Order: sequence, then structure tokens, then C-alpha cells
Amino acid sequence: MQFIPYGKQLIEQDDIDSVIETLQSDYLTTGPKVKAFEEALSDYCGAAYTIAVANGTAALHLASLALLKKGDRVLTTPNSFLATSNAILYAGAEPIFVDIAEDGNIDLDLCEEMLKKDNSIKAIYGVAFSGRMLNQTKLKFFKKNYNVLILEDNAHALGAKEEEIKSASCKNSDVSILSFHPVKHLTTGEGGAITTNSKELYEKMLTLRGHGMVKTPKMKPWEYEMRELGFNYRITDIQCALGLSQLKKLPSFVSRRIEIAKKYDDAFKNSIVKPLYTYDGKSSYHLYVVQVDFSKLSISKEELFIKMREKSIGLQLHYIPINKQPYYKSLGYGNEDTPIMDKYYEECFSLPMFPKLNNEEQEYVIKTLFEVLNG
Repeated sequence: MQFIPYGKQLIEQDDIDSVIETLQSDYLTTGPKVKAFEEALSDYCGAAYTIAVANGTAALHLASLALLKKGDRVLTTPNSFLATSNAILYAGAEPIFVDIAEDGNIDLDLCEEMLKKDNSIKAIYGVAFSGRMLNQTKLKFFKKNYNVLILEDNAHALGAKEEEIKSASCKNSDVSILSFHPVKHLTTGEGGAITTNSKELYEKMLTLRGHGMVKTPKMKPWEYEMRELGFNYRITDIQCALGLSQLKKLPSFVSRRIEIAKKYDDAFKNSIVKPLYTYDGKSSYHLYVVQVDFSKLSISKEELFIKMREKSIGLQLHYIPINKQPYYKSLGYGNEDTPIMDKYYEECFSLPMFPKLNNEEQEYVIKTLFEVLNG
């Protein structure tokens, strides 16, 4: 059996043709494909404005600079990639780690308790972990009843929706960010995007994306003004040509991920392998995460990873708690009361989940997992 990774891009001939066409055009960096990709994403997600950027971390950084002020206190999750909370630090703000709920997302009930007690909290950075959107009713309640900014990190959740609310539509948040890394729902190689319905935030982030420079019709042909300390976080036309081609196929990609998830759900019913959640129409399944109580088995999680790799299957772990990382511990973090996250970390791992995973490969993953776990 050829090695089966936990995630993998699906590049087809039409994607390759789109990139070649752009390579043969007059624009390679910021040109018409960037604008077309941004407009297509806005249409797909239902947001008024989209800014395509170099990667998901750049999206988080620009959004944080637009939303936060130095010293702002921000509720966020320990269950994410480092970039989510790092972006809060980039803006000179203070992350406050909140425990997760049983579905892996930040516990919004705990967030509400903290908002009631502490009016110095300025923002919530929630992550739609593994592809499952944050509870939109709760976010709407926060926006109505608390003076709090909300960022949805939807890097895992492009293509998801809760009832009629689409991921990254910003219906109940100020900004949303997306990632187009190869293991995500669509890829531009590296790349990301920010969506918002605020013209003010859009214009600020757009300026920050290009060195803080502004050029107006009243200026001389060669003139530009640097009005803020910005960055070169631009994306290329080459990447956006790939993104446009991939976006056309996104519905089929998401549909296939859901098929794979349902098959896993069926296989793990009444077994020692517990899906983080079963399919309920609210996830676009960037990841398929399961939990196993290793204290009841003769095999450790480390041994499981090694033995599965020996059998050509790549598991992954999402995520090591951010607040327990050495850098964060050096800042005084690490002792937060997060029992759900701590238990989750001991038990969780991610199984292969990508559109090109075929039925034979998935059956092999399931069969091998039970064989290894049962010794």
C-alpha cells in the first residue's frame, strides 16, 4: 500500500492549465487574477469584501492589526495552530486561553461567563476547529449584548455552513480568515484570505497588505505615500489562478470529505474509537479527529503513531495546547484551568481525510487502526 498521509491536495489538469495560462500572461504578481479570486471568494462566502494574502498567518496578522490595540485582552482557544494566538501577540495584545467544548471548538459558554465578569475583554478569536463552524446564535448574542470584537478563524472550515449562514460570511463576526495551504479545502500552494463586511476594516487591511502605501488619482504618476507601517503580504496571480480553478471544484471536494466522514462514523459506532463529533451537516471536515482512551489499552499513543506509519498510514495530532508551548510558558501561561483540552490532548489524533482518499485506502486505514489498537 502506498503511503497514505493525513491530508493531501488534489491538483488536476485544469488547475495546471490555469497556472500555465497565467505564466504566459503579462501578470505574475498582483494582477487581474488576484482581484478575480477575491471577488469569487466574496461571492462564494457571502461577504462584502475579501483580501487575498500570502498565507493564513498573514491574514491573522493583518486582521489583528486592524482589530486590536496594544494591551487589549482577547479570549482564544488553546486548540489551534500557533498562528491564531501568535497574531494577538503580534498586535501587542494579550491572549487569554479558554477551555474547549466537547466538539473541539472554544467553549462559548465559558467565554460568556468571562465577558460578564471582565469588561476589559475586547475580542474573541474563535477557531472553527476541524471544519465545524462556531455557534452562530451565540456569536450573534455576543455582538448584540457585549462590546466585543469577533474574529472567526475559518482556516479549517471553508465550505461549511450552519443552517443558511456560510463559513467566512462574517454574518456574526467582524472578520474571518481562511487558509489555502495544500492540506486545506482548496490550495494556492501557500495563501490565505480575510473576509469582512466592514468597508473601514477592509480599507485598513488592504493598505497594510502593501507596505502601508496609498496611491490616489490626485497624485503625480510616480507618487505614492506610506501612511502606515505595513507589510508585503501580497499574493501572486499565479497562486490566484490556481485558487480560481480550485474554487470551482470546492463543492465536490467538500462533498467527498463528507462521504469519507460518514464512512468513518459508521465504522466507529460502538467501538473504542470515538469520533470528535458525528456528521450533522455543520462541518466541511478539514480534519477527521477521533479520541481513544489509551489508559484502557496496552498501547500508547506514541506507539500507535509509529506502528501506523510502519503500515504506511500517516496520523497527525491537532493540536498540542498552545498555552503549554515553551514560548508561551515563558510568558507565564501553561497553568490555565482547561480540563477538557487536557483530556482531549491525551486522547486525540487525526485520520487521513482528503478528497483523493479512495474507498480501498479508507477501508485499509479503518482495518489497520483496529488491528493496531487491539494488539
